[in-house]
Parts: sequence; C-alpha cells; structure tokens
Amino acid sequence: MNFEKNTSPSKSNSQGFQPEATGQKSVIMEFKNVSLDFGRKPLFQNLNLQVFENESLVLIGPSGQGKTSLLKLLAGLIDPTSGVVEIHGKNWKSMNDAERFKQLKSMGMLFQKNALFDSMNNSENIAFPLREASGFTEEEISNKVKKGLVDVGLGHAESLFPSEISGGMQKRLGIARALALEPEILFYDDPTAGLDPITSRKIADLILQMKNEHSSTIVVTTNDMNRAYQLADRIVFVSSEQVIVTGSPSETKKHPDQQVQNFIRGLNI
Repeated sequence: MNFEKNTSPSKSNSQGFQPEATGQKSVIMEFKNVSLDFGRKPLFQNLNLQVFENESLVLIGPSGQGKTSLLKLLAGLIDPTSGVVEIHGKNWKSMNDAERFKQLKSMGMLFQKNALFDSMNNSENIAFPLREASGFTEEEISNKVKKGLVDVGLGHAESLFPSEISGGMQKRLGIARALALEPEILFYDDPTAGLDPITSRKIADLILQMKNEHSSTIVVTTNDMNRAYQLADRIVFVSSEQVIVTGSPSETKKHPDQQVQNFIRGLNI
C-alpha cells in the first residue's frame, strides 16, 4: 500500500492511501498543481489527483466545500485559477474547439437537480443530446431512446413528462440521458439527494449496473456515506481547502485524519 501526501505552503493538501491495484490502471484524468478560487478564499491550492480508467471515484465532504467545483474542473466546465487539468494526457485549456468538443462528447453528466427539460417528454429529453451531437438518423435516435428508457426501467413512460413522474424516476431519466451518447466518463453530482433510503439504494445499484455494462469511469459526489461505500472504489474527502484521498471504503473507515472520522461518523468537523 502506498501512502502519499502532497504538502504546499498553503493549508491545502492532498493525502491518502493509494491501493496498489488502482495504480496498475491507466490514468484517464489528472490534476497537476491545480488551484481554484473565485476571488475570495481559495477552494483548492496545489492539488494533485489522478482518476483511473474504469474506476468509481466518490467525493465526500461537507456541503459548500468544493465537491461540485472539483467535479466541474474534471469535466472541463470551469478552468482552474492555476495548474493543469488533463484528460487522456491533454490539457483542457490547450485544446482547440474540435478537440474539446470530441472530449465533451465522451462524457455524460447527471446534474444535482437533474436539469431535465420540462417542456420535453421523457423520450425527447434523451433524444436531445443525440440530436445535438448530430450524425444520427431519426431511426437511430428513436432506437437509442427506446433502449435507454428500457435500460433504466422507464420503458412504459416514454410519452410522459418529467413533472408526471416521481423523483426517483426523474433520476433514472437523468441517468438515461447522461448515457445517451455512450460516454466513457460519467459525472454524477449528488445523484441520490432528496430520495428515500430504498430509492437511493436502487439508484446507486442502477449507476453501478450501467457502469459495468458500459465499462465506464464514474466520478460521484455525495454526502450519504451509505451510498459512498456502496459506489466507491476510492473515496476522496473534500473540506476546508483540503483534498484527502482516503482510499477504499474499508480504508476510509479507519483513516487516521480526525476530520475524515468526524464527517463519516456525523460529528462536528
């Protein structure tokens, strides 16, 4: 087991247990000395982090501490204040428009509040990214939409609108849309927020099922430790300008950092 700690002159650091098996996989995304601030107190400083091919990386930590911002940095939706964010060894900021579009097509995202189009029915919501990407015939789009709905258990609800289905079904619809272009990387921003424990577990099961079927890499944010343990190959704790790679669920449960222990036990940090 490799214990790695990155320190800097700031309060921010990245530290954690790195399972040996993970190190054998290809790096698909990487932060190199990344700092991010929005004109006030920095969220991260000199952050180094790798995401490996086909892994499930789960980001945990108190609300408002930067989990979603970290997710958006990885997805190329925002740029770091300094440092480099790479995907497949290429710097997001140095890509031209064609390269950037190609990379974005290889990604899917389930936003925290699903971001479904209220004016479109369920089928049209899934068809939207397929039409935007172009290159598909209407018959191909129709077939992909039907398969996507069936895959997430919504084959019966193709003509319904998001407002006519439950919260759990909306999550399923959001997952189907995120998977429409068969991306290699998927980002899930708090995918079980606001759901009851049973529905929450079923959504996590579905995420893992889709990951295995598509051989994808997933990055998930959550404050629900039950779902974090269910979903994660590795866990990363984000809090107070710190990003700590705590390792597997079992390693996280016995991690020596007191902030980590307080958070996973529901105590004040």
